[in-house]
Amino acid sequence: MNSFLTIHPEVQEALDNNKPVVALESTIISHGMPYPKNVETALAVEDVVRANGAVPATIAIFNGKCHVGLTNEQLEYFGKAKDVWKVSLRDMPYVISQNLYGATTVAATMRIADMAGIKIFVTGGIGGVHRGAQTSMDISADLTEMAQTSVAVVSAGVKSILDIGLTLEYLETKGIPVITYGQDEFPSFYSRISGFNSPLRLDTAAEIAALLNTKWKLGLSGSVLIANPVTAEQEIATDEMEIHILQALNAAKEKKISGKEVTPFILKYIAEHTKGESLETNIALIKHNAKVGAAIAVAFTNPEVSQ
Repeated sequence: MNSFLTIHPEVQEALDNNKPVVALESTIISHGMPYPKNVETALAVEDVVRANGAVPATIAIFNGKCHVGLTNEQLEYFGKAKDVWKVSLRDMPYVISQNLYGATTVAATMRIADMAGIKIFVTGGIGGVHRGAQTSMDISADLTEMAQTSVAVVSAGVKSILDIGLTLEYLETKGIPVITYGQDEFPSFYSRISGFNSPLRLDTAAEIAALLNTKWKLGLSGSVLIANPVTAEQEIATDEMEIHILQALNAAKEKKISGKEVTPFILKYIAEHTKGESLETNIALIKHNAKVGAAIAVAFTNPEVSQ
């Protein structure tokens, strides 16, 4: 047991008995949505995981520990607090050693999930190669973490504010399998389409679980990106979304927003300028990802798959 790790009893019992567990990030609570919608969403996503046969493990940092599984009171705190750090890998030693409160990004959540022995992680969308990265060198630590940490990531694809094509190229370079669930085209977060073909396609949770088991038993470390398209009822057309994205990127440039503050700023800007439509889509796709992630976790713990 890592001395910096605290695991909720419900999660520990599930891990001890090879029950399905799904890791969830906390950045969406502290930096992704306004209160109280953020807490309501976090609780609803946990409920979806439970309803589909798995145990949710929301991950965050506080009191000098990486906490795997939060109480409702802790979720409420993270939803209201204004001084919570957005923690990626580089921030973890500082935030933990200083006993600060930290909401974990995809990269940090993956690392902590791996420390706890959790193999399936659900998020909204991963970070990637930013637009204009050829001059800014802005590439998310999510991608480098996925190259080395053996935790599968279920998301609605890559955030559409990024350069999807370059992100897919980077994932290929790092040897990270990219699977789209149930369709041939790679999704673009708010939309089911992106203009890019998916490298791989699988149509059932059992097939995905078998691939994960095969990859890791072959000694091929690292993640698998499972792109789960948002439902047709909730998607926003890509051309409509692109207008808002470009406006948001220009606003961020004018305000000189940079680094890890860019994504929260852009998501907030888009939510405000789509009259909340993008926020509702964001919530819907996270719940949809939680359903699929739980199904994969259940399949992965099936003795016929895990042998």
